[in-house]
Amino acid sequence: MGLDLGLEAAGSGLRTAVALELNSVAVETIRLNRPKLSVINLPIQKVTTDEVLKQAGLKVGEAFLVTGGPCCQSFSTAGKRESLGDKERGGLFRHFKRVVREAQPRFFIMENVKGILSAAVRHRPLNERGPGWLPLSRDEELGSALRVIRRELANLGYAVIFGLLNCADYGVPQKRYRVVFIGSRDGELINLPTPTHAEFANGKAEWITLRYALKGLNEKKPEFVGFAPERLDLLKQLQAGQNWMDLPKKLQRRALGAAYKSWGGRCGFCRRLDWDEPSPTLTTAPDGRATTLCHPRELRPLTVGEYARLQQFPTHWQFVGSTRQKYIQIGNAVPTGLGYAIGKALLKTVSLTLKQGLPADAKKRLGQVICPDLVLDERLKNRPKTMLHPPRLRKNPDPSAARDWLLKIAA
Repeated sequence: MGLDLGLEAAGSGLRTAVALELNSVAVETIRLNRPKLSVINLPIQKVTTDEVLKQAGLKVGEAFLVTGGPCCQSFSTAGKRESLGDKERGGLFRHFKRVVREAQPRFFIMENVKGILSAAVRHRPLNERGPGWLPLSRDEELGSALRVIRRELANLGYAVIFGLLNCADYGVPQKRYRVVFIGSRDGELINLPTPTHAEFANGKAEWITLRYALKGLNEKKPEFVGFAPERLDLLKQLQAGQNWMDLPKKLQRRALGAAYKSWGGRCGFCRRLDWDEPSPTLTTAPDGRATTLCHPRELRPLTVGEYARLQQFPTHWQFVGSTRQKYIQIGNAVPTGLGYAIGKALLKTVSLTLKQGLPADAKKRLGQVICPDLVLDERLKNRPKTMLHPPRLRKNPDPSAARDWLLKIAA
């Protein structure tokens, strides 16, 4: 409900009419806080659009907005990245699209993780790429999933824009990136929300830090999971803002485990948060080996209450379930501040349409999926088609062999 609460806060005319949620504990949380809201507790694959409209008390074409976040794990860089090949989760995008096509709302919003921009339709593990392996197929190239998504959204006949948004730029105390697609049925002048905050002010408010966000939070009974003893031994040696890279060399292997032989930043290992920065993305497991979110001063993960504060849930909002179930619910939510910013952008579009009517080129915009961020658009067009392990981890470390293999893909 994070996105929904943010949208509602953007304007009194926006209210959630119906929610569809599979997680039964999350359903209990919604019903506890919104007892009058109709909630469908079924997988979207088993729910017809007619039933969604009936529960909302609407007819085809009457809905102002349909929102959804088709399950993100299949696109996340932290997962197996089975993408659209994950029939149970990656395929949820097509059911979201089905509801939009059949309900014909004025607008739709679809959000997902940053990894959706680079995911392949069929993910090939890194250790199966490079010299000695078959060239990648087109469906195995970086960005092939986004090609499919753009094509299928275009087939809806909506005017669609998308971009990569950093929640910190909208007053959220988290450096959390989300890809947002916004569609207009009638070809209205939709825009991505304009950032209100920045790392360095530059005419905007500065990012909200962890210290500022948690100021005044007083939990009578702080609720959190504990770190394993071996993790505590390592975290004791770190100061606020440090991670495994700040440990003595002899302890870094112990901190990383099997990931020691991997590559990349691996910044989530043995991480203590920085008081004077926004929080990193809140994961569903703040005590995870690679997703550690340790309090800057205390030897514990962030509490459930701190999680809720950083996701900007109202202070009265209550969460049902075990401590871990609460982390999952809050970590999977969209920060309400991002929902608020998107809602304001949509209402600005509505106001413009009321004053000026539909743009002259409204019909030409239908069936197009545009990235208005020219820098991101250029980056997507020019990105490599794949990535390889560094030479030390390849079956054949010869650079010339790797170059020949990559040239076959380029051809």
